[in-house]
Amino acid sequence: MASYSQFTLKRYFATMAWKKDLSLLLLRLCAGGLMVPHGWGKLNRLMTGLEAGEVKFYNWMGIGTEASLGLAVFGELVAPAFIVLGLFTRWMSIPAAITMAVAAFGAHAGDPIGDKEHALLFLVPFVVLALLGGGRYGLDSRIGRPK
Repeated sequence: MASYSQFTLKRYFATMAWKKDLSLLLLRLCAGGLMVPHGWGKLNRLMTGLEAGEVKFYNWMGIGTEASLGLAVFGELVAPAFIVLGLFTRWMSIPAAITMAVAAFGAHAGDPIGDKEHALLFLVPFVVLALLGGGRYGLDSRIGRPK
């Protein structure tokens, strides 16, 4: 016969699905929601830079400052907005994670860890979301897409 502690643990672990989905919701809302203002600032920077005729930004892989800033806007504004909604979460987490990796290991490669810290702290949740998806509490599950 099972003891009380075994029964309680069995019941606890049997109900983990909703906790995982709630955790993924919290991760999506926090990581995506906190990233959107960064992307919005970069979008404004891109627009004013294009109007002024000069965009100053990290030139990733030699593709040009305008293209690099445009990709950063996608990775920091568009993709996180989709992540917050839970729509195409796995796919949108990839450009967000790549943007953070480029920021940490490219743009701030020679900087001290304190300057890389924000990018690294955003990189990890986006990688987790790319691996696990957005969970049950996102639009993906509402429209029948894989969670």
